Amino acid sequence: MRKAIKGVAVVAVVAVGALWAFASVQPSASVNPAFTTRQGDAVHGAYLARVGDCVACHTAKGGAPFAGGLPFDTPVGRIYSTNITPDQQNGIGGYTFEQFALAVREGVRKDGARLYPAMPFTSYAKVSDADLLDLYAYFTSKVPASAQANRASDIVWPLSVRWPLAYWSRVFHDDTRYVADTSKSVEWNRGAYLVQGLAHCGACHTPRGAGFEEKDLSGKTDVYLSGSSLDGTAPINLRSAATGGLVSWSNEDIVASLKTGRNPHSSVSGPMGEVVENSTQYLSDADLASIAVYLKSLGAADQPASFHADDSTVKAILAGQATGRGASIYIDSCSACHRVNGQGATRVFPSLVNNPMATQANPDSLLAVILGGARLPSTESAPSPLAMPGFGWRYDDEDVAQLATFIRSSWGNQGAVVTADQVAKVRAKIAAN
Repeated sequence: MRKAIKGVAVVAVVAVGALWAFASVQPSASVNPAFTTRQGDAVHGAYLARVGDCVACHTAKGGAPFAGGLPFDTPVGRIYSTNITPDQQNGIGGYTFEQFALAVREGVRKDGARLYPAMPFTSYAKVSDADLLDLYAYFTSKVPASAQANRASDIVWPLSVRWPLAYWSRVFHDDTRYVADTSKSVEWNRGAYLVQGLAHCGACHTPRGAGFEEKDLSGKTDVYLSGSSLDGTAPINLRSAATGGLVSWSNEDIVASLKTGRNPHSSVSGPMGEVVENSTQYLSDADLASIAVYLKSLGAADQPASFHADDSTVKAILAGQATGRGASIYIDSCSACHRVNGQGATRVFPSLVNNPMATQANPDSLLAVILGGARLPSTESAPSPLAMPGFGWRYDDEDVAQLATFIRSSWGNQGAVVTADQVAKVRAKIAAN
């Protein structure tokens, strides 16, 4: 028995050692050697940093830009973004271009430690060598250095051990650059390159699997950008499908949403407001148009919209016949801005009619806005950061559920009933943040 136990122990040690040895092997940065001797364009790199919205994750509230320290709650514990300023000790000042590429594309730091996939290196792997070199030039020569130290994660041992992340990458990471589809236009390919790569839209809008991986990174299946659940919100379906998604949106509507945070159908809220404020409002008109072309090509764009407007709600309200707690709350607290017809005021108060955030299967984003309020992003073309107050203090979970159900079933909307339990979960998430 003792010999057997010793034998099992030896096998276990050898197996763990072999696993660790494999995980310790660094992947290749896969950089064309020609780019290691070139100088990048830091001005273009600054634009690309806007596309990637790098400042959003690598800047703590009130902290120096790109100095890290922003907390992220993951399924295994809280982590903090890292310092990516050119500071030699705490930032990336000592990184070569190849080491920078390894971190951005493979999620491997200069010291060989693995980055958690909260860093969207699975999307950044698609970025070209030329663009990556320009990003490197910007971060190492134009960003002010900050000596802010990196903060260790709050993840407890042994979950804090990072080398098993190499196996996560082996299973879920596709280290290939974007390859143009020659059957598509130059504009389509530019949009696909931005959306799949630096803009990493799938990080929020694509559902996650059991390993917390994005279920599709290539855009080749219907699950890509089909909507997800994220930190108490529900990023919408960006595909043009007859049931939900952006089928009712024109290319111009998509551009307006990315440029100003609002369009005739909806307005952004939650994390997407920060994306518009920090990133997409600064993109060129040509790039925004390319993104719109690409997004409108996803899904069943040739199918007619399934939405049919219905004026019975308006008639019932005007006749004093709108009954139920949800209708009463809407008339009392919502109709002054969003109007009896639910259409709001263009570019001021968003329409609730056929609004994908309000009608999609997952109501979390709608509930988050009702409970905690929202603020439109301030942009150069729409500088007024109009805000909606939260009503969580005024209404209990059942009240909010009734209100959300009324919104999701009025004016032709066909969203499912919302329960008090769903509201309670979003309320708890808001309170935790």
